[in-house]
Amino acid sequence: MKILMLTPYLPDPLLSGGQIRTYNLLKNLSVKHQITLFSFIRNEKEKEYIPKLLKYCREVHVFMKRPPWSIKSLFLSAVTFYPLVVCMYLKNQVKEAIEKAIAKEHFDLIHAETFYVMPNIPENHIPTILVEQTIEYLVYKHYTETITTPLLKQLMNFDVSKIHRWEKNYWQKASRVVAMSEADKKEMQRLIPSLTVDLVPNGVDTDFFKEKPIHREKSAKTILFVGHFKWLQNREAVAILVKKIWPIIQKKFPGARLWIVGRSPSKEIIKYSSSVITVSPDINDIREAYTKSDVMLAPIYGPGGTRYKILEAMATGLPVVTTPTGIEGLGARHGMHALIFDSNEELARGIVKLLTDKQLYRQLRENGRKLVAEKFNWKTIAGSLDRIYEEAAHGK
Repeated sequence: MKILMLTPYLPDPLLSGGQIRTYNLLKNLSVKHQITLFSFIRNEKEKEYIPKLLKYCREVHVFMKRPPWSIKSLFLSAVTFYPLVVCMYLKNQVKEAIEKAIAKEHFDLIHAETFYVMPNIPENHIPTILVEQTIEYLVYKHYTETITTPLLKQLMNFDVSKIHRWEKNYWQKASRVVAMSEADKKEMQRLIPSLTVDLVPNGVDTDFFKEKPIHREKSAKTILFVGHFKWLQNREAVAILVKKIWPIIQKKFPGARLWIVGRSPSKEIIKYSSSVITVSPDINDIREAYTKSDVMLAPIYGPGGTRYKILEAMATGLPVVTTPTGIEGLGARHGMHALIFDSNEELARGIVKLLTDKQLYRQLRENGRKLVAEKFNWKTIAGSLDRIYEEAAHGK
């Protein structure tokens, strides 16, 4: 089939969960389909990745995204009914380019990644699949709750209400809607009971993240946290880890070390560095972090996110301790695939238990790897999306 794919980011380089997802889906779907990609970029340097993407795409068209706080973005948000997250991507240039491509190519299907790029798609009669990586209004609602300035909080709450309205509007407008987790699917159907939602979870490159020989120190235990710090949820999580969980762990393991790995750390996060806490804002190969650590700890409480780091850790045989939110949508069972707790105190005790119970450690290591290999490899996930493509294109 001929497919037009519209994404809010270029799928390469692989810096975020969304980029990893789209790149791997492109790689696998291109075996059967001719894909024309329309993407937004943040700077001109990103254009150097286009040749790599042309291995999987028939054509790649890129457009500059506006900064969120640019005068044009703020103006559009003020004078239109669209929220700010839509206005950053709202461009007549994009809409006109897509309109020309539709007239020229006669696409069988349109794949839109996230609702906020949908206003750029002109009126047409082509079946459209909308893939939601997260429910955006919940993510922005959580962010707004952290704002203390009354006027800014009021403005942000109004913007969240607009996100809520348009998100539901485009779910209903699309031919098919795809969610990444069972929790998101249930929330969508709670908001719109008549909505049919397909489930296509995230995956991991199981060949790239094969289990490696363990070279871990016997005397010192390393607790790992991984996350992109542009996400509020990750900034919150690492603050909770350092201030509330880490002191409890240190009492039981005085020689333990905490390794915080992630791009774009704030000044506050960098200040966490100490003789027992290492902050690594840029690491050449993330597999090094997984294979040199003893356990991954992810105290995630906020909504949204892609759970890639959880999947990657499991794929390399690194046991995971996290919250129900941190591992939702993966079908992992407490005590079998990971240790899953609701409170900071339980998370700390879970780390201690895991590092002192060799049988439990081995069980989580083996079962986690098996879960990822069977259910979350990209070939299987791309196959699920391909089935949805076929059904949507034939009006099923």
